[in-house]
Amino acid sequence: MDIGTLKDLIEKIKDGTVGVDEAITRLRDLPFEDIGFASIDHHRALRKGFPEVIYGWGKETEEIVEIIRRMKEKEENILVTRLTEDKAKVVKEQFPQGEYFPKSKVFTLEVKPIDRRGKGTILVISAGTADIPVAEETAITARFMGNEVETIFDVGVSGLHRILGKRDALMEASVIVVVAGMEGALPSIVGGLVDKPVIAVPTSTGYGASFRGLSALLGMLNSCSSGVTVVNIDNGFGAGYAASLINRL
Repeated sequence: MDIGTLKDLIEKIKDGTVGVDEAITRLRDLPFEDIGFASIDHHRALRKGFPEVIYGWGKETEEIVEIIRRMKEKEENILVTRLTEDKAKVVKEQFPQGEYFPKSKVFTLEVKPIDRRGKGTILVISAGTADIPVAEETAITARFMGNEVETIFDVGVSGLHRILGKRDALMEASVIVVVAGMEGALPSIVGGLVDKPVIAVPTSTGYGASFRGLSALLGMLNSCSSGVTVVNIDNGFGAGYAASLINRL
């Protein structure tokens, strides 16, 4: 339940179209619903402006389906991250109106229209094509949270002229998310060109000494460009969520 749904319920109680007993039934599972293997936080949209997100990795398919079903009953929009294709096949059979993105392993189900809440445009950039899955996770998350999102892919520092050729898009964005593996240099480049928040996302892309993204993470944490903040390795969802919060201010 979000603020809009709660206001609507209060108005219906006020004008008599919803009775007190029915209202109590609708509110009974606030702030959370204990279903044994999970405690679903139906109160989160009221506190944070966005419903609970389902982390698909490590959950049984049946558990994911049941959580989605319970959230759908509460008219909450559904976002599932790290959902493998075999699990997604079953989920899609149960909820055919949803959409699965195999590259980023994200599933979305729009139960009700998404309010456009972002003040400007979030720009998501990937250094290489191998970074696109994480960048796509970022973009889907930000769009699902009500933002205008644009993407620019494959503009890494091995061909610096490519990102310099996108200056107009950089200048027009309100928040920029830069996704990069290897040595993780691109966020520093972008941070040195713009006067807006830059969120850096290290990816596990790279050869042996990249240590599955650790070298990119350390490089981004040591950026000499002011205004660059860093999320965890491969955490496109976290970057999209943080960018959305910034874009609402």
